[in-house]
Amino acid sequence: MGKIGTLVLMLLLNFSINAQNNNNQILKGTIKSADKGLAGIPVQLQQAVDKKIIKTEISQEGGEFQFVLPSKGSFILVVSALGYQPYQSPVIENQGKALAPLVVGLQVQSKELGEVVVKSGKPMVQQLVDKTVVNVDAVISNAGTNALEVLEKSPGIMVDKDGNISLKGKAGVMIFMDGKPTYLGGQDLVNLLRNMSSSQLDQIEIMTNPPAKYDAAGNAGIINIKTKKNKVFGFNGSISAGVAQGIYPRNNQSLNLNFRQNKFNVFGNLSRFENNGYRSITIDRKFMDNNAVKQITSFFNQNNQMWNYNQSWNAKAGVDFYADKKTTLGFVWTGFSGPGSNNNDGFIHISNAQQQLQNTTHAISQEKYRFRNQGFNLNFRRLLDSLGSEYTIDADFLQYDIHTGLGLYNQYFGSNGQPIFRPDSLLGSLPQEIRIFSVKSDYTKPLSKGAKLEAGVKGSYVQTDANAIYDSLIGGKPIKDIGRSNHFVYDESIFAAYANYSRPLGKKWTGQLGLRFEQTLAKGKQLTNGTQFTRSYGQLFPTLFLQYTANEKNSFVFNYGRRIRRPDYESLNPFVTFLDRYTYEQGNPYLLPQFSHNLELTHSFKGFLNTTLNYTNTTDIIQDVLIQNANTNGTLIKKENIAKQQQWGLAVNAGNQYTKWWSGNIYANVFYNAFEGIINNDFVQQAAWSAQFNVNQQFKLGKGWGAEASGFYRTTTLESIFLIRSMGAMNLGLSKQLMKNKASIRLSVRDVLWTQRVRGTSQYSNIDAAFSQFQDSRVFNLGFTYRFSKGKANAGQRQRNGAEEEKSRVGGKG
Repeated sequence: MGKIGTLVLMLLLNFSINAQNNNNQILKGTIKSADKGLAGIPVQLQQAVDKKIIKTEISQEGGEFQFVLPSKGSFILVVSALGYQPYQSPVIENQGKALAPLVVGLQVQSKELGEVVVKSGKPMVQQLVDKTVVNVDAVISNAGTNALEVLEKSPGIMVDKDGNISLKGKAGVMIFMDGKPTYLGGQDLVNLLRNMSSSQLDQIEIMTNPPAKYDAAGNAGIINIKTKKNKVFGFNGSISAGVAQGIYPRNNQSLNLNFRQNKFNVFGNLSRFENNGYRSITIDRKFMDNNAVKQITSFFNQNNQMWNYNQSWNAKAGVDFYADKKTTLGFVWTGFSGPGSNNNDGFIHISNAQQQLQNTTHAISQEKYRFRNQGFNLNFRRLLDSLGSEYTIDADFLQYDIHTGLGLYNQYFGSNGQPIFRPDSLLGSLPQEIRIFSVKSDYTKPLSKGAKLEAGVKGSYVQTDANAIYDSLIGGKPIKDIGRSNHFVYDESIFAAYANYSRPLGKKWTGQLGLRFEQTLAKGKQLTNGTQFTRSYGQLFPTLFLQYTANEKNSFVFNYGRRIRRPDYESLNPFVTFLDRYTYEQGNPYLLPQFSHNLELTHSFKGFLNTTLNYTNTTDIIQDVLIQNANTNGTLIKKENIAKQQQWGLAVNAGNQYTKWWSGNIYANVFYNAFEGIINNDFVQQAAWSAQFNVNQQFKLGKGWGAEASGFYRTTTLESIFLIRSMGAMNLGLSKQLMKNKASIRLSVRDVLWTQRVRGTSQYSNIDAAFSQFQDSRVFNLGFTYRFSKGKANAGQRQRNGAEEEKSRVGGKG
């Protein structure tokens, strides 16, 4: 952190501890059920006399909530949540004296519900102290989409033309699934999210600056995708199906089941998603003489038509065993299978400096892949006392098996359209195996005066084995191409420990300090030629949170965190992968991790209007670099630690219930990216202002009808060395409750005006390239869901586990 950072932290803590109190009193409390804190529960503060609602808060992680009481008076708390009996507190008198913390114990509804009517009362977006929560089913136009499309519509999230995800204009986001990382990066992560139906998803949790208990990976933060799990006694579940039509048809089906009785809770879900997609990409490059900067030698124009097909199956099964009121054991299995294909038909035109056509290459690529993974989780939770002290252990094993069959076929023609060279073909078989072991243990201890101590340790081991076998087709027979084949093995171990301490600092201030240490040991070996490398480094990652509640309408939160982004596994493989005749990719074994310092200051007004100022300083940025060869018209794509970047940003999120029939959420983010570094031996400096807007408006039309209008717009954005032009999309949706609210049908149209088209440029050193892409984004969706249940609602089981970072770093083709 340095001396300045340490001094700032000391001054902030000293100021907060000595802050002056005024006459407003703070009422703090915890929402619990069966000794378990409940997050996301709405709590209303009302006047005792006329029941007028003063303010509504949402309980945080662990069930904590707090209110700043107005001047002296009488108040009550009212809590109403699906599956629990309504709660109303005794009258609370504010007489200017300190108030004892409340424990609100919610009782499970004991009434047998028969065929339960399930209604979602959750808002589209919930703003909690440490994260933003998007409730997937609350957005009508999410029906029939995939996980990547759901993320793209969420506040602050951007998805580029290749499916890479950024948060508030910053790359390096870690993707989690049910509290554990996906261990995937690059195209493999994109394929996983594109093949996951939105019908499986419950919530999207967005954390821009996670506390020390989370892995330090992810410069821009963490996005946790929570899948559905029922929380009702007895037998219950839901079934859904949907069809969609863009240029090509798509369909999806899903089944969610849960059975809870006595000490056992058994749950599972199964979904299928069939997708046909289309993309069109145009790339223009200017090749320049390496000895004379800006002297154009040739023009390169590439037009590709791309079709993709995949059929994926996702499954999840698990059991919770409640040994007693304090001890819970759990087991979860997850599985995914996603065979598919990508076909690319492209023409590459090469012209001389006078833009006279010299030759044309007809390039066809055919790719068939098989993507499989399964994971096993064992978890143990023990409550140690009535105050909420607990001890947990999680053990995970995950495995990925990915196989890609590749065929590249090229024909060459002169300017007159006649063949000039013999056609050539390259066949590839690219199997990849990934094995991941992870164990973690966490301890939580509530202390006196509202303080809390958290501590934990974690160890993980990852092994990747990537083989690339290429054959050249000569005389119609495949001949092994030893010069292009490659076999790379990579092992990595990470050992971590953390401590986190939080406590009130007076009546208006709350503080939290955390420190995490991570030691990384890595070894890579290229079996083809015996080349190998090793890495060993340890780093400290401090975090700080300060919350100041000024009055019943205004509160402030300041947070700081240091984070790391390690290279994707495939990015360290030094061998060359062929994308087409003129484009290659190569890993870099000398890549270093990139580090960032993130600071945020958030102001919340009446709980619905949240404004955040942020600053991020990132060093040793890992970025794709284009290296062009003017003699061959070839382009090599290689990752390098090329630069540093600073970002300043202002984000505003407003969610409100305007009337009884109209609610909405509006998000705006304005940020400035400044980038500088050495690329291809030239100093490059770029900077730009950008803005992003997300709007979602929901309407209750009566008699079970609902409607939605939503969309997003982005101005021209600087993404490292790429300048992406403005783009946007508008979505419309309509829903109807059926069968006494046990079922629902949804009709929606995404990208109504077909404006979601990506265009951009990259200009630095001797690089001058432009691209444009449009895809099958205007899609009509029709979805149906039926819910059934016989039982009574109950709080759900903890769904955390030990895998916290490694999943999001597996890269590769898929």
